[in-house]
Amino acid sequence: LAEFTLVGSSNHDFYDVSLVDGYNLPLDITPSTTDSGNSSGTTNCRRIGCDSDLRDICPKELAVQAGGHVVACKSACDAFNTSQYCCTGEHANPNSCQPSQYSVVFKKACPTAYSYAYDDRSSTFTCTSFATDYTITFCPGKASAAAPP
Repeated sequence: LAEFTLVGSSNHDFYDVSLVDGYNLPLDITPSTTDSGNSSGTTNCRRIGCDSDLRDICPKELAVQAGGHVVACKSACDAFNTSQYCCTGEHANPNSCQPSQYSVVFKKACPTAYSYAYDDRSSTFTCTSFATDYTITFCPGKASAAAPP
């Protein structure tokens, strides 16, 4: 899932790739301009995404199958519907909602993608508004040859 907030606070675009609601194909977001932080350290404008095919490493209990093949990987929240995995109820804050065994595996494969609800620090990126265009690429080069149905 690619998420954008265009012309957000301080004239910045905010963008991320999220695995929080599950996964079905690799994708990346490439800004037309990049930087590693301006002089005030307020932007982190760079290519992000998940070019690994997580269907290849999807735990059996999260796998969505069709025709004998894994076609998608559910989130732990969708699979188990607990406050711990969904970051709801008593886990609806960054102190009690921590990465699960599943999100750790996905984060290792896709370090710039959101792997759980409070993964903001390493997964939200910003570019200067009005100065940047974005290219979204589905199934970028590194992904396996398996195609979604």
